[in-house]
Parts: sequence; structure tokens; C-alpha cells
Amino acid sequence: MKQIIQQIKNLESINSLSKHEQLVQGIINAIDEKVVTKGDLLPSVNTFISELGFARETIAKAYKELVHRGIIESKNRLGYFVATNDVKQELKVALLIFAFDIFQETFYENFRKGLGKNVQLDIFFHHNNFSTFENIVQNIKGKYGMFVIAPIPSKKTPDVLKQLPTNRVLLVDRFIETDEDYNYVAQEFGDSSYNAFVQLKDKIKKYDELVFFFKPSSAEPNEILNSFKRFMKDYDIKGVIKEEYTAGSLEKGKVYFTIHNLELWEMLKDSKIKGLKIGKDIGFISHNDDIVKEIIFDGVTTFSTDFAEMGKKAADFVLNRKKTQEIIPTILIDRNSL
Repeated sequence: MKQIIQQIKNLESINSLSKHEQLVQGIINAIDEKVVTKGDLLPSVNTFISELGFARETIAKAYKELVHRGIIESKNRLGYFVATNDVKQELKVALLIFAFDIFQETFYENFRKGLGKNVQLDIFFHHNNFSTFENIVQNIKGKYGMFVIAPIPSKKTPDVLKQLPTNRVLLVDRFIETDEDYNYVAQEFGDSSYNAFVQLKDKIKKYDELVFFFKPSSAEPNEILNSFKRFMKDYDIKGVIKEEYTAGSLEKGKVYFTIHNLELWEMLKDSKIKGLKIGKDIGFISHNDDIVKEIIFDGVTTFSTDFAEMGKKAADFVLNRKKTQEIIPTILIDRNSL
């Protein structure tokens, strides 16, 4: 402890440094010179007050900056510890998302590129499993400067998120109602899905039935299910909801809507095997656009948010910390599959 204090006192003669800057640079110097190393406990706020005479607010501000930069971490009721020996690291960011599908990869690539080279980004996946989600948040709290999280739509999620500093959390992809004023860059599922169905209603009515594959208690948004039911009722559409596609069950005269890419690929394969002409004998609608859906079978009709734009806006928030509460619009892309 005394050696760390001395590292800070060594900077007192530099008039250009404020007390806050002395603390930050002194701790960095102590790590750089191996006075302390990863995992070591740092002096408490009270120790600094006693040894240096600095104000509590000044010390707290310095520790917060070092946590933000990912150099130290806070462990509840235990104090502050050295998190890394890499003191050149500017910022450490935790990204917690559902999984790594093609559209989420698009988000990630644009997010990573937007952050630049001097930011460390660690990625975690919760797979819509609440226990996994809760455990990951427990493990990453106090270890990162920023937290970018795709939350699970659960009543228990707000309590889990409260473990993290509100001003350092950005919610992405999904928006959930909480008592906290979180920043977010998300998509909307209810009205956007309904509007997409309405725009496609004339093409849908060419077919005998609209089939929607939806798995209850999954990551699939319930808002889309409710919009589908609303659309069928409002426009007298004959439709059915099934949990999953069974290989080989494709039928002529029907239009199929799925959120899952693997189901879509299986159905497109079966349509080829059965010799069904897509857009005439059979129709397809998919959620979440990507480059494959643009080119395969002369194009698959989708409605999707812009995940590249979401990634860019998320990176901008992390770097600039400006208040961000934005819903990225959902766009219908009407292609040849209907």
C-alpha cells in the first residue's frame, strides 16, 4: 500500500496535474512498474483520505475512471482490485447478446468496427436462458467500463440489470420496461410486424393459408405472434400457428412465415425437392434480413430492422456517452418469394 501512495506522491511536483489526475496516473504507474499486479487489492478510499488528504469525491472519481477504462474492477464490499496489467487499455466493454446468428453478426461487425482498435470488447451469449443471463451479469459486474446488453424479456430482468451502473448500460435489440432510465438502441416488434403483414396482404390472399412457425417460451418476440393473430382477424386471413416445421411437410398453395433461418433453409430445400415454384405455387416470408436472403431463390421477402445501423449507434454511445434512446425502424423488403 505504501508503495502505491508513494507513486501518487511522486507526481505532486507536476503542477499541470490535478489531484484526480495524480491519483489515476499514480495507480497506472504502480501497475506499470509492477508495484501491484492483476488481482491485487488497492488502497481503500479512507486510506487515500488519511494518507493524501484528498477529498472523498476526488478519490471516488479517480476510481470510477479507472473502472471505466477497465484497468481496475470493483468487488462489492471487498474494495478495488487491479483488473489488468495492460495500462494502455483505454476502455473495456462487455457485449451480452442472445446468440451469433447472421443478423447479430452484422450488428457485432459494425459495433466492433465503430469502437476502434483501442477498445477491448468481450462477447458473451445468454441464449435466452435466464439463469445464464443472470450468472453472466454477476460475473461481469465491476469488471468493465461499459455494458452493452440484449436483455431477456422477463419480469426478473430489471432486478438483474440493477447490479450494473445505469449510466454505463446500453440496451440493444430488445427494449424492456424498467424503473431505470436506461439508454437503448432497439427494434420494435408489434406495430412493425402488423404493418408488414398489412402491406403484403394482397399477395398473401393469393394463397390458401398462411402458416406461422412460432415456438412458445423461446427468444421469439410474443409481439410478432400477437400481430399475426391481429392481422388474421382484421383481414379475414385463413392462418395457422405451428411450433415447428416438419421436414417434407411443405404443401402447395400455402405461404409460410418463420423467424428461424434453419427452418427457412429446410423449407426452401423441400420446395426444390417437390418442384414447387416459389412465388407461385408456394410463398415464403422471413424475419431479419441478410445478404443470403437477398440472393437465394431470387430473393426472400423479409421485414427487418437495420442491424448494421444498430451496431454503429451502439458504438457511438459507448465512445461518446451521449443520451441515446432510439428505436431503429423496421423495413419491409418485398422480394420474389411471394
